[in-house]
Amino acid sequence: MPSLSLRINLDPDGRIGPGKIELLEQIAANGSISAAARGMDMSYKRAWDLVDDMNRVFGKPLVAAQTGGRKGGGAQLTPAGLAVVSRYRAIEQVATAAAAAHMAALQAEMEIV
Repeated sequence: MPSLSLRINLDPDGRIGPGKIELLEQIAANGSISAAARGMDMSYKRAWDLVDDMNRVFGKPLVAAQTGGRKGGGAQLTPAGLAVVSRYRAIEQVATAAAAAHMAALQAEMEIV
């Protein structure tokens, strides 16, 4: 069954897509940028760079991180981060529903050959 992968180009030069959204979801689920990075088989630096890029693009923090210490650090999504994930998933759901018949037709074309 075909699936839709959605990348949204934001003005002026920002982009958000499945990888960044998954990173945000992993941070929310794990409470840690490093755990999210490990879960996605990505370096901690790469994860931080992506979070930093998203913060820059949206002009506000999407992730609130606390530095380590005796009790360790952690991270959680800010209300803006939660809203970005929610809106992206809503757009993805609507786009997938709108494209379902066309994707099925494309798949059927492959099976004819």
